[in-house]
Amino acid sequence: MLKINDLHGAVGGAEILKGVTLDVPAGEVHAIMGPNGSGKSTLSYTVAGRDGYEVTAGGVSLDGEDIIGLDPDERAARGLFLSFQHPMEIPGVQTMNFIRTALNAQRKARGEGEISAGDFIKLIREKAKLVGLDDAKLKRQFNVGFSGGEKKRMEMLQLAMFEPRFAIMDETDSGLDIDALKMVGDVVNALRGPDRGFLVITHYQRLLDYIKPDAVHVLAGGRIVKSGGPALAEELEKSGYDQFIEAA
Repeated sequence: MLKINDLHGAVGGAEILKGVTLDVPAGEVHAIMGPNGSGKSTLSYTVAGRDGYEVTAGGVSLDGEDIIGLDPDERAARGLFLSFQHPMEIPGVQTMNFIRTALNAQRKARGEGEISAGDFIKLIREKAKLVGLDDAKLKRQFNVGFSGGEKKRMEMLQLAMFEPRFAIMDETDSGLDIDALKMVGDVVNALRGPDRGFLVITHYQRLLDYIKPDAVHVLAGGRIVKSGGPALAEELEKSGYDQFIEAA
């Protein structure tokens, strides 16, 4: 589904990714773990097409299509979703209007009709209950005045609403309490299926107590230095990253 082939990437002229190769088949959840500065967020932004993240070599394909030359909105229309580590605020834009506009833009790009106002309200209220957001939050400006945990819940609301083909979750667990961690796990597990894939980026094993990955990869020094099953995350929790930093 998502194939990353010998990906090299730079930010501000400095090479951060130094040959990342990764294959996440449809129906699987893969986790990437690693120390600070290893290139985890750079990898997520590069795959999503964020401005300023330059691909210097290698490639990325989604469902067999090379997406490196596509703009971020075109990648999103193909079914790629990125959950941010630090979600942004958009003053002056109501949450429900923002999400409905984004959802309809994706539907239009896929040749589908717009969702009606009634169907949208019914759907967003259903998904908001799943992530623990009340109607009052949906009527506020997008993420303005929200706590860190509420912003992460809003990210999960968008994931549940858009139902992407492939979701990258960039340290979504950062700053979350136990209840919010469980909520993230519930959303991901509800969306798991044979036609969807996930790449979960995290520092810690605790999120993986709720989202059981099919494979775990260690990213250090801009490269994948080790891959294994779920037990690898438990090993990292005990032994830390020093051995992989030295190897990188």
